[in-house]
Amino acid sequence: MSTTRKHTALPKARTLIEALPWLTRHYGRTVVIKFGGNAMVDEDLKAAFAQDVVFLRHAGLKPVVVHGGGPQISAQLDKQGLVSEFKAGLRVTTPEAMDVVRMVLAGQVQRELVGLLNQHGPLAVGLTGEDAHTITATKHQPRIEGELVDIGRVGEITEIDVGAIEALLDDGRIPVISSIARSADDHHVYNVNADTAAAALAAALGAETLMVLTDVEGLYEDWPNSDEVISKLTAAQLERLLPDLSSGMVPKMEGCLYAVRNGVTTARVLDGRVPHSILLEIFTDEGIGTMVVPDDEGKEAGNPA
Repeated sequence: MSTTRKHTALPKARTLIEALPWLTRHYGRTVVIKFGGNAMVDEDLKAAFAQDVVFLRHAGLKPVVVHGGGPQISAQLDKQGLVSEFKAGLRVTTPEAMDVVRMVLAGQVQRELVGLLNQHGPLAVGLTGEDAHTITATKHQPRIEGELVDIGRVGEITEIDVGAIEALLDDGRIPVISSIARSADDHHVYNVNADTAAAALAAALGAETLMVLTDVEGLYEDWPNSDEVISKLTAAQLERLLPDLSSGMVPKMEGCLYAVRNGVTTARVLDGRVPHSILLEIFTDEGIGTMVVPDDEGKEAGNPA
């Protein structure tokens, strides 16, 4: 009986020991996680995500969660008879649509996520970019075929104030942030791309890592001809690839590039369809997904300090 117990327990011990150098490296560091894709709509993946984030917090890291909510916003707009239109990969956001965006992000998606995290203790606190001037934006007008196009209440970040987030982190809480911002120009509320918001917050917080959950395995070497994932690349290598990426990957990879060029040690794109992908990426030797590192750290950043 005792021999059997010994053998079944041993792999667990090995797993914990494998995590030790990574625990040492990340202890006390801030990790910004962009929650999105399939992980946001699948009940089991949502629960696993919440467990991972709480695990990070109890392992001595400081997780910050940033989320959007594209599928949920589209569903609610449909329900209200409002058309979802996209230009230059961004949702055209009328004042009526903005009311829906704000309600869905702050009143539905964020609340659910805070609830899942708080099943494990009094940890999560929800904010939007409007709170305490966390994110300030100005009206974003993309250029399509040389012309500036008005796409409504879509914002471009002009300023980040992380005071409220840092106060929560110092108090041992897990901030959960909806990517909505207020404008200093016209006092309207703007919808901000959540990948962009996560990258800007990671840089402003001096985060160790930015992690972006997606519905693909990572950045593919030569898609669609190959499904080989690039496991690691430098900022300069990523910059060269950007013009050829699919439109959905562009804000994610631009966010990773911005983060590592502005003081974040590593930025990673992970497959959010894999349960516990966050723990696998942070605490195992193999890691999963694609990691972006600053140009001058291309050689050493994959090794635990």
